[in-house]
Amino acid sequence: MKRKGIVFSALILTLAGVITRLLGFVYRIYMSNIIGAEGIGLYQLITPLYSLAWSISCSGFTTTISKYTAQERAKKEYGNMGLILKQCVIITSGIGFILSLVFYFFTDLIAINVLHEPRTILALKILSLCFPFMAAGSSIRGYFFGLQESTVPAISQVVEQCVRMAVVFSLAGLFMPLGLEYACAAAIIGIAVGEVISFIYVFVAYKKFKTKNTLTKKPSYSPSKSLNLILLMAFPLTLNRVTSSLLSTVENILIPQRLILYGATAAQSMAQYGQLAGMAMPLVYFPTAFLVALSISLVPAVSEATALKNTTHIKSTIKKILLSTMVLGFGAAALFSVFSKVLGLLIYKQDIGDMLFFLGVMCPFLYLQVVLSGILNGLGQQAFIFRNSLVSSAINIGFIYFLTPFYGVYAFILGWFVSLIFVTLLELLKIKSTLGLDLDLFKWFILPAICSLASGLSVNLVYIDIISIFGGLTGFIISALILALSYLALILLTGCIELKDLTAMFKKIKIFA
Repeated sequence: MKRKGIVFSALILTLAGVITRLLGFVYRIYMSNIIGAEGIGLYQLITPLYSLAWSISCSGFTTTISKYTAQERAKKEYGNMGLILKQCVIITSGIGFILSLVFYFFTDLIAINVLHEPRTILALKILSLCFPFMAAGSSIRGYFFGLQESTVPAISQVVEQCVRMAVVFSLAGLFMPLGLEYACAAAIIGIAVGEVISFIYVFVAYKKFKTKNTLTKKPSYSPSKSLNLILLMAFPLTLNRVTSSLLSTVENILIPQRLILYGATAAQSMAQYGQLAGMAMPLVYFPTAFLVALSISLVPAVSEATALKNTTHIKSTIKKILLSTMVLGFGAAALFSVFSKVLGLLIYKQDIGDMLFFLGVMCPFLYLQVVLSGILNGLGQQAFIFRNSLVSSAINIGFIYFLTPFYGVYAFILGWFVSLIFVTLLELLKIKSTLGLDLDLFKWFILPAICSLASGLSVNLVYIDIISIFGGLTGFIISALILALSYLALILLTGCIELKDLTAMFKKIKIFA
């Protein structure tokens, strides 16, 4: 069985992530034009419950499978890998089935008393049907992540997104004229069918992989010992994800409700929430395609290296990843800050400039969070992540509840920013103490920040003239290229990243191979 390196795995997942997000943007633009910001807000009100169901049924188990698959493969205990996967699939699909029953039969209660939005009843009933398939499919993907065989999970992402879009485009003419309730239901049908098709694909891929790679060694673990290992790791992970999802759901439910106290009507608050959660935030998170892939790949890679006591490689790789993350984060901050108004008008034909500007400033911390979670999970620091998640959500909910009625949606953004800074500092210090890692704050933070500010201010002086000469889209592309090239030049000139390191990123270097 040929082993893939972390960079190769991350690149495969990045390609899938970029394709999926591009398709997702086409989908969101289509939806925003059809149902508007209020419809997007209604859809976004349901998605936290979808994330909550995923968190309860399989989030902790997916990471557990990935970690133990990598660990047992390093020890050539192939039988243990199969046993762990089989037990996880049974557990997760069982939990998913129970959740389906709960969501289906208590939909009215959830929609009316929790979401305070009766128009979500139909969509929630449809959504509940896909939970067992979602859970089992995620478990199998975790197995492939542990093997660093990222092609199957990557293709499943693209397949799922394509199915979602095909279903919604097919149903649009039938459902959209019936109102926002049915428009939202059409989008949820796309999610449900996408999950089923994605599960079928990964299940067939697993069967083929198992036939091709004869990993038939007898397990050295007894079923009880294997189950104990799974639960010891999966339970705190699941508790962390479930608590985070619950608190995130509370945040998402509170925002439109507290916006009404700010003076907005119910429709206006839902529309503003739709602009924030359904338009601005996905745009800001778009460049994280590589970082999400890297975070997923980091868990088995760090776990395997830890099992082999390969501390030198762990520290070297983490340093490079943190530096690259901050360079990307500050570059994105310049992009979204300078072009905040233009991007909203070009993509969604709506003015979300102020929201996008403030979210853009947060990019370095948002992106760093994605990578730090992968590193800490690989180091087995689930309890620490859980505590930080509680602190972060407490700060967010406090700002939403007490300050949103006075300062609107920007109170939430400020609270999110405060929580990000606080949690990021705690996580960096934890990694430093665990690995003895030297934190080069000047190179990771100050230099990229200076380069971002200098390039952003320079382009800000000329981009309005460029857009007026070449038009909106062409002018934006030219201005964005100037920004990217000037930022890259400053990064190289200041020595933040050396040219040889930049060149190495485009080669097939297999770290931990």
